[in-house]
Amino acid sequence: MLRVLVVDDEENIRHMLKLILKKAGYEVKAVDNGQAALEELSVSGWDMVLSDIRMPQMDGHQLLDTLAQRDIATTVIMMSAYGDRDTALEAIKKGAYDYISKPFKKDEVLLTLRKAEERERLRRENMRLREETRRTFSFDNIIARSAAMQKVFKTVRKVAGYKSTVLITGESGTGKELVARALHVNSDRAKGPWVPVNCGAIPEALLESELFGHVKGAFTDANKDKKGLFEQADKGTIFLDEIAELPLNLQVKLLRVLQENNVRPVGSTRNHQIDVRVVAATHQDLEKMVAEGRFRQDLFYRLNVLPIALPPLRERIEDVPLLIEHFIERHNSKLGTNVGQISPAARNLMMNYAWPGNVRELENTIERAIVLADENLIDVDGLPTRISQSQDSLKQLLSGDNLSIKQTSRELERILITRALQKTRGNRTRASELLEISHRALLYKIKDYNLQNIDW
Repeated sequence: MLRVLVVDDEENIRHMLKLILKKAGYEVKAVDNGQAALEELSVSGWDMVLSDIRMPQMDGHQLLDTLAQRDIATTVIMMSAYGDRDTALEAIKKGAYDYISKPFKKDEVLLTLRKAEERERLRRENMRLREETRRTFSFDNIIARSAAMQKVFKTVRKVAGYKSTVLITGESGTGKELVARALHVNSDRAKGPWVPVNCGAIPEALLESELFGHVKGAFTDANKDKKGLFEQADKGTIFLDEIAELPLNLQVKLLRVLQENNVRPVGSTRNHQIDVRVVAATHQDLEKMVAEGRFRQDLFYRLNVLPIALPPLRERIEDVPLLIEHFIERHNSKLGTNVGQISPAARNLMMNYAWPGNVRELENTIERAIVLADENLIDVDGLPTRISQSQDSLKQLLSGDNLSIKQTSRELERILITRALQKTRGNRTRASELLEISHRALLYKIKDYNLQNIDW
């Protein structure tokens, strides 16, 4: 039985609505002003509120404002006896679901409530499905349904409990730090310290002292002993991001730390024993750097005990819709906005864009689009120019440095299949006709390109 709170300063209106609603199967309570309604809503939850706009003490607009401020969730339907449509529309802008004009008919009231019920049911079902999707396709704040990322999740679960070093590789923005953090959180070191270090962000002159510490008097301004980041990570995990930026002289010292499990602070003659799990990451090709003499081979092998390679977003395009929804929800919460939809045109552009900045670029794009959104809708004009003017995915594909006919042909095929499925809204029979291939061949290619789980 749904519960409805009636708010009106006219006793005859309250009495009439109570009779109508009780007869229709609702649990009803009536109060005569907004302040009393607020007190009732603060104490016990009500599914819906039927509130007059003009009342003494606290009117309908003030009630809506206060409900929003206190984050009290309920469906509000406004009533107005003055035929003031603008006032009622203003209430809807403030969060009311709908309005009805006095004098109203019994059927009008019940129809509006039924519509509100259905909207609330759909909202809750959507929330349930989103939560189910989040549980199924997320892993420690990493959102993905693609086979490639599910394989990464499986690897993380398998190796998290071991102390062996892990080397995470992947382009910038693919989520290397998130994966490193997942390794820490899912290990028996989760209660220990988590120490992230960007090896490229610390000046070379200070890097040794930052990593390994120093003793008083070791150099100018060394006024006291200082623990390095490795000692601070004792019994926990240290994450060495951009490990390729580590100077050669420090690569030797890092190798010794990994082999001997101890560090020697700058200026000290004593080694300090440590128990640290090392996770390193880079977007560069370390094997190529080894061949060029810019990275030590022995350190590379010592770091690369458990390798995890993260695919770029363009190779797991089926994750884009899921990520869009995730980032819309995250930034709505962060920005206090209520953007709920993305237009088909904007979605198509984002599905066909190459995402050179990967997941980080996608998140920044969604945040920008939310800020620029009109009427709670992300549309093409809210996307950056590089995306909104990137209709020709083939031009993007051919503008890069990749000259492999095999790779380019596969990517072109994926683009055309994606466009056909978008145009036919997922109708695979019609898509196969547009592509001039058999239905069976299309099903095989959809599976090959991991496009089977996308809602077109």
